[in-house]
Amino acid sequence: MNPVINFIELEHGIISATYRNLMIGAKIQLVDKASGRPLPDPVTMLTSPMPSGTLRISLPASIPAGDYFLRALNGHGDFAAQSVVFRVG
Repeated sequence: MNPVINFIELEHGIISATYRNLMIGAKIQLVDKASGRPLPDPVTMLTSPMPSGTLRISLPASIPAGDYFLRALNGHGDFAAQSVVFRVG
């Protein structure tokens, strides 16, 4: 069971993504590719009991332009999956 998170699109400040094999309590972070550090906001927690689904993540206006990716951490805080890199701005 390999967890997967797929970036679909960024439109009007909203990230659309899908996930598979991620359990309730998993955390989705937005990570700055240049620094490798997760941003403090937005962070999304999965609350659905279903291991697959879709996400819509609103970006704050304060997010600077740059390259980012989504990182999924399991309920224990361990790395689970990473999306492709995408451009904001």
